[in-house]
Amino acid sequence: TLVFRLTVVALLFTGFAQIPIFARYYLADVPGFGWTADYYFNHVAHYILAIVLLAILGWRLPRVLRRPTWTAMDVIVGLCWAGIVLTGIVRVMKNQPDSYFSPTLVMWVDWLHLGFVMLLGVASLIRSRVRTGTVKKLAGT
Repeated sequence: TLVFRLTVVALLFTGFAQIPIFARYYLADVPGFGWTADYYFNHVAHYILAIVLLAILGWRLPRVLRRPTWTAMDVIVGLCWAGIVLTGIVRVMKNQPDSYFSPTLVMWVDWLHLGFVMLLGVASLIRSRVRTGTVKKLAGT
């Protein structure tokens, strides 16, 4: 799971680097962080990390599907992962030289990709808090 977590963090970083916010907010000016402003480097790194993520998700999927019970949060997290993967595939297809997608579709896919990532973060946090019982403690029950 350490490789999975590091891959997800690196994907978040390289994904946000493509927006590009690191040059705008001067993170790229910090010594050693100049590469964060290099769109093409981050684009290629994001693709490579996505391949690693797909391999990990593909390896874990049969185990997850055999699980006897799923909570609602498990389903939401799974749907978020599916949304991220599907919108990511469309984004890769959009970047191929012989393909054309309307600007409206591209905008929707971009927003959905980012939205699924943000929803995954919130859902994963809630799921982890429910599993550890933190939510019940905060509610006073």
